[in-house]
Amino acid sequence: RKEMMDRPTLEACLNVMRDHKIETVDLTGGAPEMHPEFRWFVAQIRKTTSVEEIIVRSNLTIIMANKKYHDLPDFFKQHQVHVISSLPFYKRNKTDRQRGSGVFDKSIAALKKLNAVGYGQAESSLKLDLVYNPSGAFLPGDQAALESDFKKALKEDFDIVFNQLFTITNLPISRFLD
Repeated sequence: RKEMMDRPTLEACLNVMRDHKIETVDLTGGAPEMHPEFRWFVAQIRKTTSVEEIIVRSNLTIIMANKKYHDLPDFFKQHQVHVISSLPFYKRNKTDRQRGSGVFDKSIAALKKLNAVGYGQAESSLKLDLVYNPSGAFLPGDQAALESDFKKALKEDFDIVFNQLFTITNLPISRFLD
């Protein structure tokens, strides 16, 4: 069982942010939006600290998973949250093969909701970045070339825009033990 930060721990984090010059807070962990104190914590960061940038490593599918998360794009916008989300690929078959059936369509729907409130738009300060993390024992291709491919395909096929694509390689050792 994974332990979550409780309210006193989050308050202690806020105190550190108030007492020190913290420029960026990066919230991650599968789907940080599912933490019961997530919205309170983000609102408190904006309301009571001088933190300039709040990043949420969002699991796009959470926005579409349950009605209580459907308003996350508006919440993110209200609090000027920089959204970074993994999208395994710009094609359905490759994404669903890596993450499970239906993940691609839910991700596309979530990206459209984020775009609708201003995320990723050229004239907007609302940043939407995507992460490409290929599965398997190989390195991703050139980041600039992949970003261009992602932008072209997502715009042409779904009218979706985003700011940047980051390519990463993480090696979950346990995945390759067998």
